[in-house]
Amino acid sequence: MAEHRSMQRAALLDAARTLLSEGGTEALTFPALAERTGLARSSVYEYFRSRAAVVEELCAVDFPVWAAEVAAAMAAAERPQARVEAYVRKQLELVGDRRHRAVVAISASELDAGAREKIRAAHGELVAMIVEALGELGHDRPRLAAMLAQGVVDAAVRRIELGAAEEPEAVADAAVALVLRGVRG
Repeated sequence: MAEHRSMQRAALLDAARTLLSEGGTEALTFPALAERTGLARSSVYEYFRSRAAVVEELCAVDFPVWAAEVAAAMAAAERPQARVEAYVRKQLELVGDRRHRAVVAISASELDAGAREKIRAAHGELVAMIVEALGELGHDRPRLAAMLAQGVVDAAVRRIELGAAEEPEAVADAAVALVLRGVRG
């Protein structure tokens, strides 16, 4: 029974990822989750009490995986400058990933304070990844620089997702250049 519930919960989360990536937060409804998974609508409520609860669970499951991919890309780089570049490029590379699209859609939605705080904390962990590299580059306020660098990444993500005239690689190159020039302190 526990295994069945776990499989159903995973199916609901997968359906939620798909709905978010296809139609944004408006598409994430319990009737749509029920339809995608073949469950009765009332059964969806047995797994999640609200849409915010689905969002919180997606963040809890997907964000660490996404962050681990960024951390792995950074770990493969030897120099601080290369680690900062890997931080930016890996996040932008993940823009097309369904997990990323769900996290972006989630952050744009109307969530309760608890869900927003969990998302904020997860983003804080992501930003913390480059603080050390920025310090090694000689920046006198590496935490502030890391937060601003993440702002550049976030803007580049939005640019890519809007399907701007530039190719995603050109957006990534510009974001990397802007961050590296800006963090030299």
